Order: sequence, then C-alpha cells, then structure tokens
Amino acid sequence: MADEPARGEEKTTEEPVWTVSGARLESVLDTAVDGIVVINDRMQVLAYNKACEHLFGYSVSEVLGRNVSMIMPAHYAAAHDGYVQHYLDTGEKRIIGIGREVAARHKDGTEFPVELSVGEAVTPDGRQFIGILRDLRPRKQIERSLAQAQAQLVHMTRISAIDEMGAAIAHELNQPLTAVLLYLQAVVRKSRDKSLLDAQMLGVIEKAMREAERAGEIIQRMRQLVEKREPERSDTDVAPFARSCVELVELGSADSGVSFQVRIDPDMPLVSMDPVQIRQVLVNLLRNAREAVSAAPVRQVSLHVTMDEGYAEFRVADSGPGVPKEVVPELFRAFSSQKRKGLGLGLAISRTIAQNHGGDLVLRQAAGKGATFVLRLPVECGIDSALAPDQ
Repeated sequence: MADEPARGEEKTTEEPVWTVSGARLESVLDTAVDGIVVINDRMQVLAYNKACEHLFGYSVSEVLGRNVSMIMPAHYAAAHDGYVQHYLDTGEKRIIGIGREVAARHKDGTEFPVELSVGEAVTPDGRQFIGILRDLRPRKQIERSLAQAQAQLVHMTRISAIDEMGAAIAHELNQPLTAVLLYLQAVVRKSRDKSLLDAQMLGVIEKAMREAERAGEIIQRMRQLVEKREPERSDTDVAPFARSCVELVELGSADSGVSFQVRIDPDMPLVSMDPVQIRQVLVNLLRNAREAVSAAPVRQVSLHVTMDEGYAEFRVADSGPGVPKEVVPELFRAFSSQKRKGLGLGLAISRTIAQNHGGDLVLRQAAGKGATFVLRLPVECGIDSALAPDQ
C-alpha cells in the first residue's frame, strides 16, 4: 500500500523527457523530405533518415557507425576526414553554416549533385555535425529543359526570319529576271523583223531566254517553299516533278564533283500530294545526300521512283559513309542535327509531312553501302480522301 498514490493524487503515465524528445527527433528525421545525416567528430554516422535511404540506396543498418565517406565520391572521400580535422584544429569554417553544391555517391556507384548544408552541435559526447542534403537532379533536369526550350525558341526565330528573307530575296530577284527576259524577247522580235542578227546569234539569244525562263521557274518554286500557305493537294505526275527537284539541288553543285542520277519506273500513276511540301522533303533529302558524299571517293546521289504495294516510293540513295549507329535513334527528332550548319529540323519536318500525306519517311542502309532514305506516299486514295482529317 505504501507504493499507492496518496488520495487526490493522479498516477502519471508520462515517459521520461529524454524518451519523448528522442521519439520526436526520430519522427522529424523520418518525415523530412531532404536527407539528414548526423556524424561525430570521428566521422562516424550517428543518424541517417529514410530520405537518405532513398537518396543513397543504403539502409540504416548498413550506414550507422561507419565512416560517412561511404556516400561520397572517391575524390571527396579521400580529403573529407582531413577537412573535418582541420576545422577541429583551427576552427576555420569552409562549409559549416555556408552550404554549397557537392557530389554524392549512390550505392550502385553513380554520382549525382546534391546541395549540402552543415550545422554543428556541441554535446556531452563531443562535437557532432548535422548534414542536410537535397537532391539537385530534378532541378538540374528543369534547368536543362529550360535551356533546350530557349534554344528551340531561338531556332524558331531564325526559321521565321529565314522564311521572310527567302520570300523577299525571291521576290526581288524575280523582277530583274523578268526584265531580262522581256529585253531578250524584244531583241529576238526586232532581229527577226529586220534581219539584224544571223541565225547563230539568234540561237544563242533564244538559249539565253530559255535559261532565264528556267531561272524564273526555279525562283517561283523557292518562293512557294518559303511562303506561309495552307496545304493544297493535287494529282501530280511524279516524273517531271522528281526531275525538277533534282534540278533545284544541282544548282551550285557543278564544282562539287557530285553526279546525280534519276530513275523513274515506267507507268507510274498520278500521286495525290501537296507538290510544294513534297518538293521540300525531296530537296532536303537530296541536299543531305549531296553533303554526305562530299568527302567520299565516289560522289554519287540517285533518286529512284518506283511502286511498292500501293505506295509510290522516292528512294534517295548516296555513296557516302552512311548514318552512324549512335545517331539513328535521334535522326527524326527536332533539333537533333549533328551538322554544324542547319537548324536540325529538316528530317523531323519531312517525316511529319510524309505522315500527314498518309505515308512515311524511313532510313534504310546496309554496312558499307551509304544511306538510303525512302519517302512513301499512297496512290490508292483520291484527292478527297487524302484531304480528309486524320482518323
């Protein structure tokens, strides 16, 4: 009975203060989003929360009592004990109370960036250091995504400027070229009326007129490529269309040593297409092929148009070294070009155009045989169904 409480007194069930404080501390550690590590002045881990388990891959039992350097890259771990001892000897702070970005090491050996803040506590058991670690990988990913978005914005600005400049140049060139053609026509008419020039000179002037007309047609195609307009599909004869695409690419290629070959299977049917958009695709493929063979022993580019199971296939092949294997997975992604020149949009836009026509653009290549890009366009559907919205 002596142990019973006196009348009026309540029996308390409260745990000792240190036990409650310890439970609270453990709850705080395990609830924290950031990793928390506590070490002593001998660099042994005293506390290691659940966030650290997720961050580093080690369980609590694997880390407690061991040197904290096990979660550091080798170059940090080798110098860490010396840094701590230097602080204990001199009191000079290099990271305590400051915080900075450092590298950490996962259990699987991978290294990753963390933001580390270090605090100090003086306890009856000696000095202890509390490290709070925040994983910087999500922030780094956001920064990379932002940088890519900014780069893409710059690219799109350049594209818009190029479109406007191309349309302006084509327009300005068309006017003097038209004037030259009119002057030549006037000379021919006058000479025929009054016999001012012999037949040989008239032949030369007539050839110049044909070249001026051809140049005018080329400029008109260039204007169509850069002008902003809605797609307009029509049944197109692929033979003259394919040859005109090669003629565009041959301009300025006379000194390159590149030979172009065009083969078109007989009896090719009409193909429902937007000729401006498909010309853009073929010209891009032919120019890429021309660049691919610029340093090859044999500089040859071919365009072969054939039928295959209801599709018209435009095969652009080159004698170059082919597309490297590591580049192939990213080949048709926007802004992934490996070339110093260009915007990195050509193949991505080309495939989109092909797919919007109900076809596709694919790469076919064999070792040592260069690259072959195949543009497939359906010929079974008419214009009405080709213009129908995607299903």
